[in-house]
Amino acid sequence: MNSSSSDVNQSSSPFCLLGLGYSYNLNTCVLEVSVILFLTILIISGNLVVIFVFHCAPLLHHHTTSHFIQTMAYADLLVGVSCLVPSLSLLHYLKGLDEELTCKVFVYLVSVLKSVSMASLACISVDRYIAITRPFSYATLVTPCRLRVCIGLIWLYSALIFLPSLFGWGKPGYHGDIFRWCATSWQTDPGFSSFIVAVLYAPATLTVCFTYGSIFLICRQHTRKIIQRLTRFGPQGNERGERGEGCLDKRYAMVLFRITSVFYVLWMPYIVYFLLESAGLYCDLVASFLTTWLAISNSFCNCLIYSLSNSMFRKGLGHLFTSLFSPCLELDCCTEGKKGPLWCHVWRL
Repeated sequence: MNSSSSDVNQSSSPFCLLGLGYSYNLNTCVLEVSVILFLTILIISGNLVVIFVFHCAPLLHHHTTSHFIQTMAYADLLVGVSCLVPSLSLLHYLKGLDEELTCKVFVYLVSVLKSVSMASLACISVDRYIAITRPFSYATLVTPCRLRVCIGLIWLYSALIFLPSLFGWGKPGYHGDIFRWCATSWQTDPGFSSFIVAVLYAPATLTVCFTYGSIFLICRQHTRKIIQRLTRFGPQGNERGERGEGCLDKRYAMVLFRITSVFYVLWMPYIVYFLLESAGLYCDLVASFLTTWLAISNSFCNCLIYSLSNSMFRKGLGHLFTSLFSPCLELDCCTEGKKGPLWCHVWRL
């Protein structure tokens, strides 16, 4: 009788991965809820700002990479929205839902969205590589139609590679381990983990390393040739233009490289733990929670790095905040005859 009542109490009580900060008055895991809600607010607000800035700054659309950046912003925004699920679960607002189904669907969706971000970063590196190695044929190789097809394939590919996890083959990640069933009954599978590494992590990482390594090598060689010409023949008009264009390409590549580097720095502990757990070498609930939400925090870091590194984005961000505090001002996105966000036209009325 006592054992059955204790089992009931255990099943009804929250499942705290950190084992600290449990509040008997609130009947919830305070630390887990605080971390998840804090990241959720940051991710949603940060990516909403990025999306609004892109809609309000037409000059940002001159680069084809802006389409991939926006794709990442929408994917990261959906990550933030989906993070409301574990928060509401810990706060006992999802009692009526089936825990196993909720866990599987939540982990699948987050895994797909982060796969979209990883694949988009790889496509951005390929796009910059083509722009620098084939500048004259770039416009014919990278067309708006091909960009849309590429983005569609990214979403389709990401959805397909994690689909086997819904039918019992392995566990794609630890994002849902705040559910008791996810942590205790859903185990990782070495075969499925190797499959994810082979079709997603390894190709994306190798592509990024090769393309950015080649880009910086080409920019370095280009700069060295220009300096040699300047020392021999003195400054010439066309060489100044080439030097400015080369520096601009290198600066823009550096912005994207920072975003990619932070992505892998934040995700590497999660990937390493995922492989160790799958191989049966190491298993710890605290490590799974910390590495998981460290990786998810990248959804906010993307927009933060881009806003700090891109001058055009900073200008668009300034226009956005100006419009928020002075809605009567005429901005580029709110001028007559131009399309703009809905809130611009609402304020105009």
